[in-house]
Amino acid sequence: MSFDAKRAVRLALIVAATASMAACASKPKPGPGPGPSAGPGPAGPRAPGPQAPVDTRPIPGSVQDFVINVGDFVYFDLDRYDVRSDAMPVLDAQAAWLRQYPNVRVRIEGNCDERGTREYNLALGARRANAVRDYLASRGVASSRITTLSWGKERPIDPGSNEDAWARNRNGHTVIVEGAR
Repeated sequence: MSFDAKRAVRLALIVAATASMAACASKPKPGPGPGPSAGPGPAGPRAPGPQAPVDTRPIPGSVQDFVINVGDFVYFDLDRYDVRSDAMPVLDAQAAWLRQYPNVRVRIEGNCDERGTREYNLALGARRANAVRDYLASRGVASSRITTLSWGKERPIDPGSNEDAWARNRNGHTVIVEGAR
C-alpha cells in the first residue's frame, strides 16, 4: 500500500471515529414517549422529578379556615350557661371572622354532658347556644345570620363518663351552614 493510500485509510478511520463519537454524544429530541405510568424503561424506574410544594393552608373563608384558624368550640362550666373568660377570645375571633365574611350563616349548637335529665339538658343547651349567639351579636354579627339549636346530651363529642369527657361535652359549637367558600 502506498503512502497516500495509508494516509487516506487513516483519515477515513479518524472521520468515522469522530462521527461515531458525535452520534453517541447527541441528546435525543424531546417528544411523546412513555409517561411515568408506562413502567420502567431500559434504564430502570424513573426517578421522580422535582415536586412543587403543596399549599396545605385552608382556603380563606372556608369551613376549614374557620375551624383551624378561629376555633368552633367554646366550653361551659357544670350547670352554667354564662360565657367563660377563656371562651371570649375564641368568640371574639369568631365575630371578627364572621364580620369579614358577611355571607356566612352559622348555627350555634348547645351541648351538655350526660348527667341530668333529657329535658333539663335540652333547656341548658338552648341557654348555652343563646349565650354564644348573644355574645357574637354584641360583637357586631347580625343575629339574623345566627340560628341556635340545643342537642342537650344527645350528641357528645367525647363518649367517656369522667370529668374530662364531661368538660368537653359541655360546649357551644359554632357550625357554618351557608356562605363559606
